Amino acid sequence: REGKRGRGAAGKTPVLIAVESKGKRAGFIAMQAVDSVCHEAVNDFVARHLNAQQEVHTDGLAALNIIDNTQQHEARVTPSELVDEWLPWVHIAIGNLKAFLLGTFHGVSGKYPQEYLSEFCYRFNRRKMEKEIPNRRLNLAIIHAPVHSY
Repeated sequence: REGKRGRGAAGKTPVLIAVESKGKRAGFIAMQAVDSVCHEAVNDFVARHLNAQQEVHTDGLAALNIIDNTQQHEARVTPSELVDEWLPWVHIAIGNLKAFLLGTFHGVSGKYPQEYLSEFCYRFNRRKMEKEIPNRRLNLAIIHAPVHSY
């Protein structure tokens, strides 16, 4: 949507994002649409998606300080020219998400933001598992209870 960019933009849904850093590549990713970036939403996100005492880097937003309670949290107010050094994969993930939404759905409605985010994360987190897909589907077919029609 056109208009103000970033946090606090009117008519846009805030999204919390966590990206595992594996050196020169991104690991797993988690995204959650929230009503507002507040302590309660951040605490819920952390409980769902991060392991206890995991090392976490964030920007300096005050609502993220609650992460200190359960994680090894380091927050920095970072100038825009250095943000890629501090949070390297987050901005790449946001760019990939935007490309996915525009390329796959040609835009999105604001009605189901979490469903779009969940699909992106599902595909992203399984991008290296293509060779396993046939065996995983076969296993599901074997263990799945038959469907009876009467």
